Amino acid sequence: MPTSPDRIVALQGASNFRDLGGYVGQGGRPVRWRRLFRAPHLAGLTGADLAVVAGLGITRALDFRGVQERAATPYAVPGMRQHSLSIEPSVTQQMQAMVDAGQRLSAAVVAGLMRGLYRELVNDHAPRYAELFAHLLDEGEDAPLLFHCTAGKDRTGVAAALLLLALGVSREVVLADFLLTNRHYRRPPLPASETPPEALAVLWSVQDNFLHAALEALERDQGGLERYLAQRIGLSPQARLSLQARLLAKPA
Repeated sequence: MPTSPDRIVALQGASNFRDLGGYVGQGGRPVRWRRLFRAPHLAGLTGADLAVVAGLGITRALDFRGVQERAATPYAVPGMRQHSLSIEPSVTQQMQAMVDAGQRLSAAVVAGLMRGLYRELVNDHAPRYAELFAHLLDEGEDAPLLFHCTAGKDRTGVAAALLLLALGVSREVVLADFLLTNRHYRRPPLPASETPPEALAVLWSVQDNFLHAALEALERDQGGLERYLAQRIGLSPQARLSLQARLLAKPA
C-alpha cells in the first residue's frame, strides 16, 4: 500500500482526516492526491485547524450523519458548502434496546450488530451513496471534496470502499485503507456507561469482517459490484469512465 506523509491531515479537533490519493486504480493510474478526503465531523476544529482545511481548497462537505447528529454537533467552515446525505444511525439504538431488555452486551454481540449495519448500508442506503457519486460527477464542480459522518469510519468507510472500488482500486488495498481508522481515530471522551469496555472498543473501531459483510452483501444480495454500481448507484459504464478520468491521474 502506498504511504505518504500527506495521507493523514493532522488536526487538533478532528482525527482520522485522510486523503484518498495515491491508491493505484484502473489501468495502473493512481487516485489523484488532494481531491478526495474522508473524515469525521468537523465540529471540533480549532482556528488553526480551519486554516489547514482552508488550505486544502475543499468546497463541498457531504455529510452522512442523521438529523439529530447534525443538530447536536453543527459546524461551519468558511468556503465549504454542506450537503446532507442523511443515514440515520442504528447500532447505538439497537444496543440501548438490548440493555433495556436486560441483555448483556459483549464484544461478540456488538460485532454482530456492526456486521448487520454494514449489510444495511449497502442494501438499504444505496440512494445516499448514489448522491455521493452524483456530486463527484457534477460537471460544474471540479474542486476537492470531503465526505464524512460522525466518526468517519462506518458510513464513511463504506462510501470510501465503494468509491475506490469504482475507480479500480484492488479489494486488498481498499481493506487496508478501511483499517487505517484503527491507527488514526481518537475516540471522544464518553460519559460513564454500563456497557463493558470490550464492547465499546468494538463500537469505536473497525474490523475487517465489517467490510467483508458489506462486500458479501454486494455479491449475495445485489448481484455483485458491477451490477450494484450500475443499477443501485446509477453509475453507467460511461459515467464510470468519466469518474475515473476525473479522479485518476492521467496516463504517463
